Formats: sequence, C-alpha cells, structure tokens
Amino acid sequence: MVRRKILALFAVMGAAAVSACAPQTVYIPQPVAVGPQPIRPACDTRFQVVNNSGLTVMQLFFSHASRNDWGVDQLGQNVLAPGRVWNYTAANAGSYDFRVVYQNGRAAELRRVDICRASRIVVTNQGLYAQ
Repeated sequence: MVRRKILALFAVMGAAAVSACAPQTVYIPQPVAVGPQPIRPACDTRFQVVNNSGLTVMQLFFSHASRNDWGVDQLGQNVLAPGRVWNYTAANAGSYDFRVVYQNGRAAELRRVDICRASRIVVTNQGLYAQ
C-alpha cells in the first residue's frame, strides 16, 4: 500500500514535470490592420466668371491674394459680353483677388475669394460677388 502511494506520487510528479516541458500556448499580439484614412478631396480650382451686367467686360484680372500685382489681362484679345460665361482653372488653391474693367472704363474689384469654396464670380452693374 505504501509502495502504491509512492508510485502514485511519482506518477503525479512525473506528469507535472512532463506538462511543464510540453509546448505552451502563448498569445503573441498581432499588429492591427488600420484601414486607409478618408482622403479629403483636393481643392477644385475651376471657376466661372459670369457677366450678369449690362456692360461688356473688356479686361479681367485675377491673382493669388498673396501677390501685389494683377498680372496680365486673362481675357487677352477677347471680351466678356453681357450674359456670357468664361471658364478658367486657377493654378493654386487659396484666396484670389479679382478685377474687371467695363467698356465704359469703370472697374470693380473683389478681394480674398477662397477659390476652393467659390465656383462662380458674378459680374453685375454694381460690382462683383462670389458664389
């Protein structure tokens, strides 16, 4: 009987020793895949100049608001008659200043238009506004 108890004790100890050497399941953290972040659409710098005035626009200037000059007349040899629309794409995003010269020589200006938010510059008899 004592011998049987001793054998049982050795069997339990042996099983414990064997289980200590057996491969253990170990949790290894895996990197978490993160989906791509939504990309903010790039600024659309296309815009229209709409002549809703009763006068022909002889010259159209616009430049980035950071510049100190108007640059060249964007209409060139053309004019913008009443009711006509002129399409253009600005080279860069940001704020722009606009200037038109009517056929009677009077000029109108509109300053600091965010070209990413406004898609139309409207010419009226009273001046310019952005939409």
